[in-house]
Amino acid sequence: MPVDILMLSAAHPPDDVRIMRKQGAALAAAGWRVTHLCPAMPDAPAEMAGVSISTYARRPGWWGRIRNIARLARLARRLRARAIMAHEPDAWLAALLARAPARVVLDVHEHYPSRLDQRLPPLLRPVARSVLRLACREMARRADGLVVAKDGLAPDYRRDCVPVRNYALAPTTPPRRHAPGPLKLLHLGALSRARGWPQMLGALALSPRDAELIIAGRFTDGSEADFFTEAEQRGLRPRISFRGWLPPDEMARLAACADINLVLFQPGEENHRLALPHKLADGMLAGLPVIAPDFATELAAMVREAGCGLLVDVTSPAAIAAAITSLADPAARAAMGEAGRAAALGRFGWAGEAETLCALYTKLLGSAAHPAYSRPWPRAPHAGYC
Repeated sequence: MPVDILMLSAAHPPDDVRIMRKQGAALAAAGWRVTHLCPAMPDAPAEMAGVSISTYARRPGWWGRIRNIARLARLARRLRARAIMAHEPDAWLAALLARAPARVVLDVHEHYPSRLDQRLPPLLRPVARSVLRLACREMARRADGLVVAKDGLAPDYRRDCVPVRNYALAPTTPPRRHAPGPLKLLHLGALSRARGWPQMLGALALSPRDAELIIAGRFTDGSEADFFTEAEQRGLRPRISFRGWLPPDEMARLAACADINLVLFQPGEENHRLALPHKLADGMLAGLPVIAPDFATELAAMVREAGCGLLVDVTSPAAIAAAITSLADPAARAAMGEAGRAAALGRFGWAGEAETLCALYTKLLGSAAHPAYSRPWPRAPHAGYC
């Protein structure tokens, strides 16, 4: 079947939240025929939210990704899409190599130059950042459209960036009904030292003795054993429930049974300063107040505007614990939770971002090629977590 819009991924999985459940679903609902070309994963479906899925075997490691660029361009070219939307810098280059006659849109959702910092010695980081920044700017200059997930990413690129932020999908569960009782703290998604698990354990140790910590996600830096060893040493293990990575609907049900959403990105990474994670919006939908970093500019602005949580120094377990204690009052939690859910259903909802994205493709391609397939905006599954 011909493809109108090809979502091209060098690393993202078939069911990625932003690419599939938000962007792809919105474009398919508007009437375009959308395919996601992405690395193969076990049990990957052939279709999701109206988007076809085509997979390939990805070579491992960073060198494998570089070697894969030309192959990815060939695979993209064979699909003869009218437009290609690429989601990582190596996929950007593959899209530009494969472009004729397709229009190319680049999706920017991270600060890519700073991603090199963890892989290079300090002396090489400034040069590496500059080189990658220039390469990204040059690719952006050659593209037909540029979408940014966060406003703070735009200054590195051209002036006509289109903001399409990771705001909240429609809820699939009722919100939390806050009541007296032991506090249930919730952490959703990827977990690592840089995402604050040492501070999380420190705060749990300082919190009321009946407070519980629920984790739904996975460790991404190989520190899982260290986490559980430290939890045992502190006598905290009986108070921790580790659920692993859950399907989106189970994540949503779990969130609706918790009391406080923890987002504890630590300073020192540019992507943490610019963070606007799915789990923030999804916790808001669940009616949970959030404890979040005061240094994360866009996240903090969203929390302040919505009035849905407390911004703290997340490097300090004592500050996190004090915020937890201040939310022991169910009325306080309910007020912040209701404000957050209202904001996620309105000002910070995905529907407006979907309209912006579809308007960009209408500008590039004209009206949807197959309006007969157009359908109302789907009641999407509850988002997964980054």
